[in-house]
Amino acid sequence: MTLTSTLKFLGLGILGGTLPLATYVIIQHNSNRLSEQVIDGKAKAHIQNVDFQNSPQNLDFTAAAENTVHSVVHITTKVVQTTFQRDPFQEFFYGPGAGGREFKQYGSGAGSGVIVSSQGYIVTNNHVIENASEIQVILNDNSKYDAKIVGSDPSTDIAVLKIEGENFPAIPIGNSDDLKIGEWVLAVGNPFNLTSTVTAGIVSAKARNINLLSERSSKDIVPIESFIQTDAAVNPGNSGGALVNTRGELIGINTAIASQTGSYAGYSFAVPVNLVDKVMRDLIDFGIVQRGYLGVQISDVNQEIKEKYKLQDLKGVFIAKTIEGGSAEKAGLKEGDVILKIGSKDVNSVAALQEEIGKRRPGDKVSVTIRRKDGDITTKELVLRNQDGDTQLLSKEEISKNYALGATFIELTDKEKKELNINYGVKVKTITTGKLKSIGLSEGTIITKINNEPIETVEELTVKLSGMNRGILLEIMDESGKKDYRGFGL
Repeated sequence: MTLTSTLKFLGLGILGGTLPLATYVIIQHNSNRLSEQVIDGKAKAHIQNVDFQNSPQNLDFTAAAENTVHSVVHITTKVVQTTFQRDPFQEFFYGPGAGGREFKQYGSGAGSGVIVSSQGYIVTNNHVIENASEIQVILNDNSKYDAKIVGSDPSTDIAVLKIEGENFPAIPIGNSDDLKIGEWVLAVGNPFNLTSTVTAGIVSAKARNINLLSERSSKDIVPIESFIQTDAAVNPGNSGGALVNTRGELIGINTAIASQTGSYAGYSFAVPVNLVDKVMRDLIDFGIVQRGYLGVQISDVNQEIKEKYKLQDLKGVFIAKTIEGGSAEKAGLKEGDVILKIGSKDVNSVAALQEEIGKRRPGDKVSVTIRRKDGDITTKELVLRNQDGDTQLLSKEEISKNYALGATFIELTDKEKKELNINYGVKVKTITTGKLKSIGLSEGTIITKINNEPIETVEELTVKLSGMNRGILLEIMDESGKKDYRGFGL
């Protein structure tokens, strides 16, 4: 492996979030946020821990399983791919879109989810509900609910759904930082459409990066992979289900398996709940995840890098470059420094560092312990910034101006309008799970009209998309100027 290939370019940096302890402090100042009102898993009483009695044969998982199984749901999805065939003859007489016909292709999928709020908020994997046109949630008592997408995050493969009702059995939320290698865990989900299945195993490793999300992600998405690895049996359909400790507390969301056959082969992976907690709170509060960036390119310290840069040992994470104007550069971090700790926690891999920064948000202060080229160890205080370089969280009002139905938008430049020979239109900047992605829109798609009305500004587009309660016909254009139409109901 070459030195270049070992470097992981993280755009402007590493994604952000909040530590559980920091979250508690922030709660005191942000008690009006919706997530603090609806996520009640933290307040639930813990089940008494199992008695090991010095022998694995004496383990009793029944209490943990009983505490969990009612909080894990079965998710089924319907996928509708719509294509629009234009009728040039009708359009000549009656205008764009007239006389066209829609053709639909239908598909389905299934997975699992975890109730985190008695008011009906459910956490699952993004890939479980990606491109879904309809989502149905089936509880352990076989009651069925239609679900809506609150928000999704491809970078961590986490999504939040909402079902209407109250007094749902929310799962107790644990602390994945306290999880130890060798500790017993349970995986609860719905493999192969077999509802309420519980399997047991141990934590095999932490902070695993298997490059799963990198393969799924678009160019504008920086994936966070710091999985809990376990040997609890996980199969297709378990995705989005719960990984719990022996107290019945949620400590991860099952996401992937390592297998050449597509079925369980001894290794499965879960997103740590402390990272999930940050992501789901952002999605509930803002509809999107607000990320902080270190502003670095980093790499694991392997033998090649150790020898090339004459490092003392293989500990820490190597800084290959700092981004101009980023948080790291402003705090005095330099190329060739080795990051040893984030806060009080040692970080010895890119994955571990990603997870720690992934628990924090823009504006969060973080202490970074580094070792200089000369061997001196020092601690720097820095403030995480968002992608635009700001330290302030965006308000819901600001977000709503640029975000609708799972996508963000940007206005066309004068140059783009001239090249496309149009004088109006708005371009899709980013797109995640939602209505627009389900009908085939992608990053770079240009929306020129809604229901035959020209769109000139981003705010005009988001207001129309968010405010309409009837069917919508979009006139769209790709970056080469080819025009097409997409229709959907709200």
